[in-house]
Amino acid sequence: MSKKPCVGLFGTCGGSLWRGPFMEKYDESNIDYFNPQVADWKPEMAEIEAEHLANDEIILFPITSETYATGSLAEVGFSILNAISLDDRRDFVILIDPDLDTHLQENPGAYKESLRARALVKQHLKKLKLSNVYLVDTLQEMLAVSVGLYESASIRKRFENYNPHRK
Repeated sequence: MSKKPCVGLFGTCGGSLWRGPFMEKYDESNIDYFNPQVADWKPEMAEIEAEHLANDEIILFPITSETYATGSLAEVGFSILNAISLDDRRDFVILIDPDLDTHLQENPGAYKESLRARALVKQHLKKLKLSNVYLVDTLQEMLAVSVGLYESASIRKRFENYNPHRK
């Protein structure tokens, strides 16, 4: 049997604490995950992150209100390109907070551009007809969906040996 599926915890980084409850639930449920947020990130870690972004069975992209999220919004676009690729059985769960924390208004240009990008990306995602892209409104929904998708991915993994195209 193949290795277990993995959930990639991408999206908002920095000082964000959103990953804590997810990792607690995953640890309790014996769910494998990749956390790209480390205390001392180094450029050589970019290759590991890219590998997980390209291969993890479930990719989470919460774009919270805590940052302008320029990089995360760009990563969502690249991930959707992966979602469209042929024979891609990976799932993408996306949350885009429509607003920003008030302290981010200190930079009016970045604030306005982030709100614009968030609205555009969310509307474009809503128009896509992809069965492996899930849009959620809350972190609680994201956690519940990710656990369900992990269960589904685990079942699919059991049958990979029977699919000549997945070996």
